[in-house]
Amino acid sequence: MSKIIIKDLGEFDKDCGLVEIDKCSDGFNAVGKDGVVKIYATGDRKVELLCYADHTVAYVLSAIGHPAYYPIHPVSLKKPIKAVLMDLDGTSVRSEEFWIWIIEKSIASLLGDESFRLEEADLPHVSGHSVSEHLQYCINKYCPGAPLEKARDFYFMHTHREMNEIMEGRGKAGAFTPSPGLKPFLLRLKELGIKIGLVTSGLYEKAYPEILSAFNTLDMGDPKAFYDCIISAGFPLRKGEVGTLGELSPKPHPWLYAETCSVGLGIPFEMRDHVIGIEDSGAGVCSVRIAGYNTIGYDGGNIISSGTKAMCGKYMYSFEEILRYIEENI
Repeated sequence: MSKIIIKDLGEFDKDCGLVEIDKCSDGFNAVGKDGVVKIYATGDRKVELLCYADHTVAYVLSAIGHPAYYPIHPVSLKKPIKAVLMDLDGTSVRSEEFWIWIIEKSIASLLGDESFRLEEADLPHVSGHSVSEHLQYCINKYCPGAPLEKARDFYFMHTHREMNEIMEGRGKAGAFTPSPGLKPFLLRLKELGIKIGLVTSGLYEKAYPEILSAFNTLDMGDPKAFYDCIISAGFPLRKGEVGTLGELSPKPHPWLYAETCSVGLGIPFEMRDHVIGIEDSGAGVCSVRIAGYNTIGYDGGNIISSGTKAMCGKYMYSFEEILRYIEENI
């Protein structure tokens, strides 16, 4: 079987999920123009890889109008591993179904139809990205022309209500469950002296209760004291309040992981070969890899269905398997 070879990314089988295309979605770059040899898109069409003879550039699309280009840097794992960057939803905590349910309820409210349900084909597009990207996808498909602002209002209305219910001991059963093996995995990383960063595209008000709930379940104390750095997408922009950057720079953009490692953990970019990122989503593995770090895809999310497995240096099925790999490289 012939292989797909992408400079500084790797060599892949044809069934890796990448799709060969003739022209970039920007309408400008095309195969055979200005040195572009090949262009591949991830299966979910969120990232396009422009392949040149001596380098590769990732074009990250945006549902709300602000795409960007990033260089793909070569990376190879070097001993000792100094830091582990971990996703929250789906990797550390099983909560994807809850947030998809909130998206579903938001669109139902926007449509004025409480019987509305998302389709199976929607799932890769309503997890792993920002709230606005999820909502804009649904608007484009189910209620074209509806204002994103109104959809966001419904989203935060449902979120505030449900998070309050959960914090009060009520709410949706099983919303936030620690991933199997999370506690021994984290404690072993601490024993090994490896820095741990928690990274999420989720807004703080919805992300922090998740990890707090998981840590309470595991009797692990305060997550802010445990992790060496926690980076979220900040605080939402709403009328009468001050928001922070987050909606335009989420995964698959590299900034959350880059900031966690370079600023939060103090590990410079030149030391990136000593860092691994663990992700279960297609957007997440793209984010880690474009940021320049070794990527471990964690089974159970949408990496396979989103056609992004090529962005994973490794693909593993449990924290026990990942830990063995880490211990071999310290």
